[in-house]
Amino acid sequence: MTTEKSVPLIVLSNGAKIPQLGLGTYHLAEGKESYESVLAALKSGYRHIDTAHAYQNERSVGKAIKDSGIPRNQIWLTSKLWPNEYGEGKTLKALDKMLNRLGVEYLDLVYLHQAVGDYLGAWKELEQALKNGKVRAIGISDFDVNDEVFNSLVEKVNIKPQIFQIECHPYAQRDYWHQMAKKLNIKVECWFPLGGRESNGEILRDPVINKIAKVHRKTAAQVILRWHMQRGFIAVPGSSNPEHIRENINIFDFSLTDEEMAQINALNKEKRVFTMPYEEQKERFTKWIVED
Repeated sequence: MTTEKSVPLIVLSNGAKIPQLGLGTYHLAEGKESYESVLAALKSGYRHIDTAHAYQNERSVGKAIKDSGIPRNQIWLTSKLWPNEYGEGKTLKALDKMLNRLGVEYLDLVYLHQAVGDYLGAWKELEQALKNGKVRAIGISDFDVNDEVFNSLVEKVNIKPQIFQIECHPYAQRDYWHQMAKKLNIKVECWFPLGGRESNGEILRDPVINKIAKVHRKTAAQVILRWHMQRGFIAVPGSSNPEHIRENINIFDFSLTDEEMAQINALNKEKRVFTMPYEEQKERFTKWIVED
């Protein structure tokens, strides 16, 4: 199963089908930058867009989707709720505001963005949203703090997450969390699949990856994203550069050999970009109020 650009579709535990590759919109400013980036992605064949309330660009993302002329049911649209929107009596109302900002009647996927605050109360309301058709899938983002935090949600809910979003790239492959998710039939989506701009392109300069890229006449970014695809991960690389956006989706005309996959797997050193201690996350993210 693929999209028109041959992007594989990953089947979630509830039967929903998500394109394996999408455009991430973190760091894309509200207005022209996010609007034009999403339009460029959709014109290049992307059918999966990932945003969040905390990114403050949902209105531009939604406008680009509408202006693209592509039927809404052909685009997988993801957003994320911030901790100040968590809790029974709050989350469904926050979701309605999110739908209004995006200008859509439903979302394909909604994440709880961070593992702080009343996430159990929020999850109960997301379960309701799933049942009433406001969302097609529900998931958790950045709950890879430790087993206790992860299990405090997945072991207590009626509907387990269909998808789990974490930082993941060749230098931080997160094998433990992939195994945890696999046991529960939860798919994993990777943010910063190319290492993120905060890493200053370190992974893109890796000699092993660049040697493989030269063999295939591809860029380092394309090799890394192809590695994600062959590992079975969902990935949402972000960019505002139309050339890079097009480059990132042109990865389905070649394959990495088993040896090349093993060489990239061997680069793992669990070197993450996001290293904020959980106690600091709880303090900062609960105080940070994302406004409408």
